[in-house]
Amino acid sequence: MHIERIGAIRTDLGECPVWDADRQRLWLADCRHGLIHRIDAQRGSHRTYELPAPLGSFALNDDDSLVVALKEEVAVYVPSSGTLERLARIDDSHPDLRLNDGAAMPDGSFVVGTMHVGRAPGDAPLGGLYRLDPAGCFARLDRGLGVVNGPVAHPWRAELHVADSAARAMYRYDFDAMGNLGARALFVDTAPYGSAPDGCCFDRDGGLWTALVHQGAIVRFDAEGRLSHRIALPVAHPTSLCFGGPALEDIYVTSIRDSGRLRARGSLDGALLRVRDSGFCGAARPRCRIPF
Repeated sequence: MHIERIGAIRTDLGECPVWDADRQRLWLADCRHGLIHRIDAQRGSHRTYELPAPLGSFALNDDDSLVVALKEEVAVYVPSSGTLERLARIDDSHPDLRLNDGAAMPDGSFVVGTMHVGRAPGDAPLGGLYRLDPAGCFARLDRGLGVVNGPVAHPWRAELHVADSAARAMYRYDFDAMGNLGARALFVDTAPYGSAPDGCCFDRDGGLWTALVHQGAIVRFDAEGRLSHRIALPVAHPTSLCFGGPALEDIYVTSIRDSGRLRARGSLDGALLRVRDSGFCGAARPRCRIPF
């Protein structure tokens, strides 16, 4: 196994790596500054697009556009023209509440959750988990999640997996053809591993990977929620990961240099890393089909 840095990019809050299989390139966000970077993973060169900060996440959309989660709104952004069209807004509003991680689902919808930090002990979090479907309907799917990360659909089962970093837990939901969720079930408690879970992705064997943001490692859990693999990284706070490369054989990992709450000063903190020869290949990820 080999871990290497890609390019010279440094992010304060690197998040949401997304592999564009059609064009063999990587996208990622620096959420604190509202930046989206498009990276040539072979050459290391990149192009940067600026959106209103803070940025929660984004997903590839049809017609060379992106679905983006802003502070309280979901929008479609066209990088080639700079067009930004706001489509939906969450019901709740608070200075310490914003949209966070989101991802495309197999039906073309965009599922995204919120983070509500700075809450008094015992206060329920505002916001929750939301879905914007291809017909433009925006609805809340669940409540009571403090910091949503890594919403990701299982590659062949009708299951949605979601991490709540505030609870140090990863949950599983069944969902139907209309996108309705069943009851939330605990999949993994990450507290015994000394960290909250952050971004997530699946490999093609059905293993769920996540970044242990407080432990400088990425880990894999099998279908029963048992830890099967752990890869230590040369960064203090990895945030998210995705599979990429021609056969989805590489793992790309983002990290934190200064998120406002977590800070690190190592030479690779905030850099983009690539893990090669892990022995795993990723499951293909869908695109959104949100019209605008």
